[in-house]
Amino acid sequence: MLFLETERKCVIPIHKPKVYEKIFFFMSGFMVSIPFTFFFSQFSDFLCITLPVLLAQVCSIVIFAPLIEEFAKVFPLFYRHGETERSIVTLGILIGLGFGIAELILFVFVLGVPFVVRIPGVIFHASSAAIASYGLAKKRFIPYYLIAVLLHLANNFFALLVDPFLAVTAVLFILLVTYYLAWRYYQRSSEEVVV
Repeated sequence: MLFLETERKCVIPIHKPKVYEKIFFFMSGFMVSIPFTFFFSQFSDFLCITLPVLLAQVCSIVIFAPLIEEFAKVFPLFYRHGETERSIVTLGILIGLGFGIAELILFVFVLGVPFVVRIPGVIFHASSAAIASYGLAKKRFIPYYLIAVLLHLANNFFALLVDPFLAVTAVLFILLVTYYLAWRYYQRSSEEVVV
């Protein structure tokens, strides 16, 4: 940081993430966001345990999981300085991608879910993280975080439906909306420095 004596201002140089930093943020999806999610999920499960089984599942998966996961994915970005809007969104996508891959590994190798079923979830997590990180870059985190949470909530809700046709149709629509918004916000992000 440079200090200008005449004006007594601090100038933060523009920072462009290097490849190793991008790898670090991708790995943050595994090393930071997943443990963060597991830790806070224990509390949400405790809050939901007193409900009947079906309502406890809805409480945990539909309500608390989106709130926790969407915050966990952008948490590593809160202390970045000198980044451009575009680099913040890019790093958010990388964290979401790492998170989605970690979740894919869990679902496929531990829970036995078919691999192909979890691929859209990987892209969903990267896309929802892009939406929330765009809000962080624009200094309007809460509205964009809530958009990501609502999309995640709707996705989880419809995934629990018994009617497979309705569930697949609704989830596909939600995924497409999420992918579109992520692409749109990425395109709208600029090379302006986030101060």
